Amino acid sequence: MTNTRVNEIDLLRFFAALSVVFFHYSFRGYAADTMSVMPYPLLAPFSKYGYLGVELFFIISGFVILMTAASGSLKRFFVSRVVRLYPAFWVCCTITFAMIMVIGGSRFSASISQYLINMTMLNGFVGVPSIDGVYGTLLVEMKFYALVAVILAIGRIHQAQLFLVLWLVLSVALEVKPISALRSLLIVEFSAYFIAGATYFLIWSQGVSLTRVGMIILSWGLAVFQTINRLPTFEKHYDTAMSGNIVAGIITMFFFVMLLVSLKRTGFMGRYNWLMAGSLTYPLYLIHQNIGYMIFNIGYPAINPHLLLWGTIVGALVAAYAVHIFIEKKFSLPLKNAINNSFNSIHCLTINAVQGVRGLQKR
Repeated sequence: MTNTRVNEIDLLRFFAALSVVFFHYSFRGYAADTMSVMPYPLLAPFSKYGYLGVELFFIISGFVILMTAASGSLKRFFVSRVVRLYPAFWVCCTITFAMIMVIGGSRFSASISQYLINMTMLNGFVGVPSIDGVYGTLLVEMKFYALVAVILAIGRIHQAQLFLVLWLVLSVALEVKPISALRSLLIVEFSAYFIAGATYFLIWSQGVSLTRVGMIILSWGLAVFQTINRLPTFEKHYDTAMSGNIVAGIITMFFFVMLLVSLKRTGFMGRYNWLMAGSLTYPLYLIHQNIGYMIFNIGYPAINPHLLLWGTIVGALVAAYAVHIFIEKKFSLPLKNAINNSFNSIHCLTINAVQGVRGLQKR
């Protein structure tokens, strides 16, 4: 399989991040959970659908993660995920914690122990609340990585399509007859998106087949069904009315655009280098939400809400750029080398230990 950068993915990733930013800033923060005191009714009727950007993230993740795992190396996969996720997360989590301590007020709080456990990125597995709500999706991502890692560990990544079919069939079955433990293990709530993204990668790298078309159609149907089914809960929590047709249309658009990417029919986007936009996505996603709310709570209503909203968006983009330039670009390679050296040292120690045991047995 080919491991070539797909420029369109960077642009789509950035679009997904911006849609989530607008959802949080101009709708979610004020609508529920007393996180923000600043309403923004001008955009709220549109931005309330921005939460679906997370679903686009998961489709993209399915595509990219299978591409990353295609080499068949569990070690390479593990190192790539650690290097990609942790440097920016450590910095953004630390900045968010510091801001909570300084300007969190009565709406935001966090303890040192909570912060330290959050820094492992595994807090969701041990029931410790996230310092920022956006970290919840990282738990979903890590479950997906774990499933891919298992396939790599048993040396069957070349049979990815078979595992995806089984995952999809089980997801549908668990939607019909829920078993909570299995639903959690197989990430049934979002599995349709990961499966679709991975299938799009198979189409992109190996071509179209009847099975893959069927997988995309079934994944799309499952995704639309589940998302529409969750709308009443969303409407009740945020005290708003949502259009099922618009939600289904947005999800369908995501599937269609990714289909075009997989068929290499997006040259009008792919001919441009969107690397910087893609690079800003992860730190922007990590740093924007709670810090933005805290800024709103301090500045509103003294500062014009339009200036406050757009100024905070620009500030979040600048902060994301700084994290990428001064943290990710500077420390990712040294971290990668350190992890690889650690693996090599462990490998050498293991070999020496085995040889030592064999030597004693010969005596």
